[in-house]
Amino acid sequence: MDLGYLLFLLVAFLAPAAAIIPRPVLRTLGSLHLPANPTSRPAVANNYSVLYFEQKVDHFGFTFMKTFKQRYLVADKHWRQDGGVILFYTGNEGDIVWFCNNTGFMWDVAEELKAMLVFAEHRYYGESLPFGANSFKDSRYLNFLTSEQALADFAELIKHLKRTIPGAENQPVIAIGGSYGGMLAAWFRMKYPHVVVGALAASAPIWQFEDLVSCGEFMKIVTTDFRKSNPGCPESIRRSWGVIDRISNTSHGLQWLTKALHLCGPLTYQDIPHLKEWISESWVNLAMVDYPYASDFLQPLPAWPIKVVCQYLKDPNVSDSRLLQNIFQALNVYHNYSGQAKCLNISETATSNLGSLGWSYQACTEMVMPFCTNGIDDMFELHLWNLEEFSDECFKQWGVRPRPSWITTLYGGKNISSHSNIIFSNGDLDPWSGGGVTKDITDTLIAITILNGAHHLDLRANNAFDPKSVLLARTSEVKYMKRWIREFYGSLQRQH
Repeated sequence: MDLGYLLFLLVAFLAPAAAIIPRPVLRTLGSLHLPANPTSRPAVANNYSVLYFEQKVDHFGFTFMKTFKQRYLVADKHWRQDGGVILFYTGNEGDIVWFCNNTGFMWDVAEELKAMLVFAEHRYYGESLPFGANSFKDSRYLNFLTSEQALADFAELIKHLKRTIPGAENQPVIAIGGSYGGMLAAWFRMKYPHVVVGALAASAPIWQFEDLVSCGEFMKIVTTDFRKSNPGCPESIRRSWGVIDRISNTSHGLQWLTKALHLCGPLTYQDIPHLKEWISESWVNLAMVDYPYASDFLQPLPAWPIKVVCQYLKDPNVSDSRLLQNIFQALNVYHNYSGQAKCLNISETATSNLGSLGWSYQACTEMVMPFCTNGIDDMFELHLWNLEEFSDECFKQWGVRPRPSWITTLYGGKNISSHSNIIFSNGDLDPWSGGGVTKDITDTLIAITILNGAHHLDLRANNAFDPKSVLLARTSEVKYMKRWIREFYGSLQRQH
């Protein structure tokens, strides 16, 4: 088990619609394709201002005085000073413009809520680099890349907005985020309840730490998604690992495998672990972006892409060579649905708008999420969670050791019933739902489950092909937000 295999899982929950970073942490990633299909528009032709705010690099010490410019975006077309609200996107690990363009829900509800939209970039991602080009060169510079510092950035930015925008001072703020951004939205409400009146935490696996949930749950859900399309599909995938091992045992087999999978470069025996990780990643990505309409978030994909993939993998009992030819056809759906690629590049699986460097450091410090597979309850090879090995890999790469229990110490783990006004939404197809809050905790800590929903489908723009479940989820989310806004203004009137 190597760091790459774990990190590709750990990074799997990026932006509003899913994402996953490839195995080698430093790998060059594929470019982002903006949606070509009008039914999967990014959000709208978004009009926003790009602004910068000077933040302290260290909010919690008093001797290090350096500052940096945090980028944020503001859209106020529908904002009203009378009874309005600020919807604040808690940026996660990537370029904030990309998140802005893929969080259509906020744009869709702005008019109804009379909302100003603010998208705040997370430190160490996009253009918000505390040490510029040197930000990743030394772990001393990376020492300030933590969720706590990021939340403090958000709090300082909101204070600045309320101080400088006429009419904003006495308005409620609601935090919204997806995936790691959803975790940040929930934690923001927990830690700064005086700054935000509530939070929508979409596909936020806040319990994917220590032993709060089983380390195997994530990959079980991926496997279930494939089984729903066809029972033979996960069986074909499970069988493929041994077939790859057998065929790659000879130089002739390696040549045949390179050709059968239409790879861009010749395989060596040393490439086989990496090849398997690349294939695994592809299946995980598909589970997260299994949307009911054609989308172009990570790669151009058809509607319900797992159904399309599993058409090729119905029969696990074909010959070894036929099985791997079928695996190629299935992989080709994810990597080359547009038909433009002449070969498949095992160095690319996701978009370059996601920050793999920063996230690998976060995964090696406080965002330590255990993952494992057993090859029985899931369709993958056996990979046990080994913290000691993981720690050694982290130390080798970054010179740091992970603190696996810090997040539960900081944010409470499952003991969060003293908090209020957080919506946790999860799609039942999303592997990250295994580490999420899927049942109401109190009458103000609400869980919404979206049947046939993949990774924060509710944060994507309205679409003609949306299942009824996501329309109901969005309606419910808006209803709770309106209640928080009403309560805020009611409280304000009573104070005066």
